[in-house]
Amino acid sequence: MLFVEDLDVKGKTVFVRVDFNVPLTDKGEIRNDTRIRASLPTINYLLGKSAKLVLASHLGRPKGKIDPKMSLKPVAKRLAELIGRDVIMASDIVGEEVNKLKSGLKEGDVLLLENVRFHAGETTNDPEFSKKLAEGIDYFVNDAFGSSHRALASVVGITNYVKKSAAGYLMKKEIEYLRKALFSPAKPYVAILGGAKVEDKIPVIENLLNKADTILIGGAMAYTFFKAQGFGTGKSLVEPDKIEIAQKILALAKEKKVRFILPLDNVLAASIESGQVAQIVDSFPFPQDLMGVDIGPKTVARYAEIIAKAKTIVWNGPLGVFETPAFAQGTLEIAQAVAASGALSIVGGGDSIAAVEKAGVSQKITHISTGGGASLEFLANETLPGIEALEKK
Repeated sequence: MLFVEDLDVKGKTVFVRVDFNVPLTDKGEIRNDTRIRASLPTINYLLGKSAKLVLASHLGRPKGKIDPKMSLKPVAKRLAELIGRDVIMASDIVGEEVNKLKSGLKEGDVLLLENVRFHAGETTNDPEFSKKLAEGIDYFVNDAFGSSHRALASVVGITNYVKKSAAGYLMKKEIEYLRKALFSPAKPYVAILGGAKVEDKIPVIENLLNKADTILIGGAMAYTFFKAQGFGTGKSLVEPDKIEIAQKILALAKEKKVRFILPLDNVLAASIESGQVAQIVDSFPFPQDLMGVDIGPKTVARYAEIIAKAKTIVWNGPLGVFETPAFAQGTLEIAQAVAASGALSIVGGGDSIAAVEKAGVSQKITHISTGGGASLEFLANETLPGIEALEKK
């Protein structure tokens, strides 16, 4: 795979796929510019080498239709402030007008295309759309790790129609850290998996059973594993159709001698909407009218003890209903334990990232992955369509 430094970009037109899928307010103002800032090392490097830049990103899910609320115009404005130079905003993604803008670029110019998902060909990886994206382009740089788990025209298709393709700095960093966690982790290796659904994590768990020493489980998915062992979980969220796979995972962990640890105690509530803790229990069955919403203090203490001895930690998914303050305590305390561990720590997924930020420990995490879904898929399959496209070129 080539990296951005391997390209001789002086005077060349470089198409950079970035991830500017930022959260916007109702007024169309950017709430958080982290994703824009994450692309700056690659953008600034290319500008410093006198390239002509064409940037592309999606924002939201417009489903192939133009939606002014999902325009990248606010992003163009913020990017211009961050790089200290004008950003030309295209009114479209492909076509005659866009091609004129591309051909008129001078060294050091930046052109931002409109939301690539305004065109249906983006998500279907349409060859004709890919070819149009590549018109007037010399090189392609992928710096959008968060979009690389999908075979998209602006991530995969375009590589077939340019001279060379390479990974940007953000992409390179993501690949290096995740490969380290998969192929050369320092031991003990602890994986922390949370979130609502077992279904989302099955391939990851199956792959991590061949890598990790210990897997710590939290979030609503824990209750499917409890149910798989015949325990009564009250009103807790359970996936009945995943009971059998949960039983297989538990048996596989035992067979492979991987410690697969479920919560020792659970915080219960009448409902998520109540926002109030009803009781904390360390036995089964749960009362019929209550549901699990967080890990309890005994679990926090046990998990923190294991985390403290770890040399490699991968964490994806909250350990409770994190968006409700009363049910966020377990996740926040685990965030602090991970930060204090001194291990190589990789955190991915929106809620896990929000947890380390809310706990004020994000600076102590080795690597915060910009793509929750992409990092999960990478941990499961050890590659991504976007990476394969770069390797092929």
